[in-house]
Amino acid sequence: MVKLDREICRDVVIINALGLHARSATKIAKRAQNSKSKIWIIKDGAKADASSIVDILTLACEQGSEITIKIDDQLDHEILNDLVKLVESGFGE
Repeated sequence: MVKLDREICRDVVIINALGLHARSATKIAKRAQNSKSKIWIIKDGAKADASSIVDILTLACEQGSEITIKIDDQLDHEILNDLVKLVESGFGE
């Protein structure tokens, strides 16, 4: 049986002055909790569960940090796109 690689990753830069803080982490986690598969935030090799506010905050993403958002299944590509837009918009702040 052949296993298909269904992961998708997108790189994005944290632009808001406060970085990725509790309020912005909450916005990410709420959206990620609606996914069918796991969603990850990766910074400098450290990996956090995007559905966990605490996990996200452990990455200490300040303004200018480059992160990778990874989904484990292509079925969640809309959530991935939403998360990228959220980060690129500075979390609406």
